[in-house]
Amino acid sequence: MITILCITCAFVVHGQNANKYPIPPTMTHEMTEFWTPQPKIVAPGSTTGLPPSDAIILFNGSDLSQWEKAPDKSVLIKGKDLSKFKSSEKNNALWIVEDGILTVNKEAGDIQTIQSFGDFQLHIEWRIPENISGESQLRGNSGVFLQNIYEVQILDSYNNETYANGQSGSIYKQTAPLVNAMRPPGEWNVFDIIYTAPTFKSDGTYRSRPVVTILHNGVLIQNNTQILGTTPYIGLPQVIEHGKGPIRLQAHGDESAPISFRNIWIREL
Repeated sequence: MITILCITCAFVVHGQNANKYPIPPTMTHEMTEFWTPQPKIVAPGSTTGLPPSDAIILFNGSDLSQWEKAPDKSVLIKGKDLSKFKSSEKNNALWIVEDGILTVNKEAGDIQTIQSFGDFQLHIEWRIPENISGESQLRGNSGVFLQNIYEVQILDSYNNETYANGQSGSIYKQTAPLVNAMRPPGEWNVFDIIYTAPTFKSDGTYRSRPVVTILHNGVLIQNNTQILGTTPYIGLPQVIEHGKGPIRLQAHGDESAPISFRNIWIREL
């Protein structure tokens, strides 16, 4: 009897191990996009004035001495006219500086600040070119990465519908802006970003999540928003333990005309 019972149990266990279970579907970018509700459109106010006296000037219109090429998107430029590309002796940031304006050089890849930051207040002005073409995410796409990890989306969201958590001012693929405060192409937009860096437990998980408040053209669009983790194009947020990090500006690979920046400054908090 004992022998028969053992044989029966072994057969049941073997049968259970042979069961086939459903395989989770492959993650695609559509799985983390939502289109409704679309943020309400409001008219933005006027632009801001001079930076405060304690601000660190990241771009004053003359050079890229505070910036370097982001290391993981290295592109070798061959046969190009580099006369308009400004690069300090300390770095190889090869975006275009002309008439006090910094314009994305998509072939040169992303750039990031040489200095790293924790908690900060960041002011950055950016412009979608007047002759912009394309639609949805392929229209003036760029981004500001906080601590080189968490993306605040830059995009032409003026009469250009896209998924709400990919609209300009969103925490990319996470939190849509409260409203759409975009100016039309050819006019300058302003982000004022107040950021509190995360803290971590000994096991590498968040003790406190990163938190951000954003004003777009003087209009509150992110109010004490908790960031859930990384902001990938495909996939869900991941938690990566880190310390201080640079501010990174994205050279997106879409085929629309490149966007421009000016008056970038930061205050350490």
